Amino acid sequence: MEHFSKSQINSMDKIFRLNLINSCTGYKSANLIGTLSDEDILNLAVFSSITHLGSNPALLGFIVRPTIVPRDSYKNILSNKFFTVNHIHVDDIEDAHHTSARYPSKISEFDMTKFESEYLNEFPAPFVKSSKIKLGCKYLNKYEIKENDTLLMVAEINDIYFENEYLNEDGWLQLDKAKSVAINGLDGYALPSLIDRYKYAKPKK
Repeated sequence: MEHFSKSQINSMDKIFRLNLINSCTGYKSANLIGTLSDEDILNLAVFSSITHLGSNPALLGFIVRPTIVPRDSYKNILSNKFFTVNHIHVDDIEDAHHTSARYPSKISEFDMTKFESEYLNEFPAPFVKSSKIKLGCKYLNKYEIKENDTLLMVAEINDIYFENEYLNEDGWLQLDKAKSVAINGLDGYALPSLIDRYKYAKPKK
């Protein structure tokens, strides 16, 4: 088995270390965050850090990297409070990844990709029309992570949209039916498939 020590990690080439550390923690969620600026410009950006924080109330969180450079999604969320989270479908990987390109704030990623925006039930932020599972969220708070100058953004889930065939009787959404992809590292996209489900685990007698 190969082994890298802390000193070896710290002395690695920047890109090699970036790829290694981003991939060693496992698969991450792959989502597009949709926002609207004060100038009514639509913004769309891929995020791999969105995670469940709690179910009652329904909360999610995600990480914003240091804001020493422009972060349009972050700015729009602070300004307008509402945003959407859209699962990336297997057919949309290339355009989803392209939303990570650094366009000026006045240019919408919707205009630079094949993605179409849609507004659902008067929610004040754009959804991705082709996404099979999408969430309407409201920003609640942010927390500074001092160790690397990032921010943990916390939001409530107000709306959930999905095709009925993905929903099991116990409320579980079967993501492989929706062909939602995951991210390995920064730029590797994978299509997970269900192996099995297990009952709530209890101590063995």
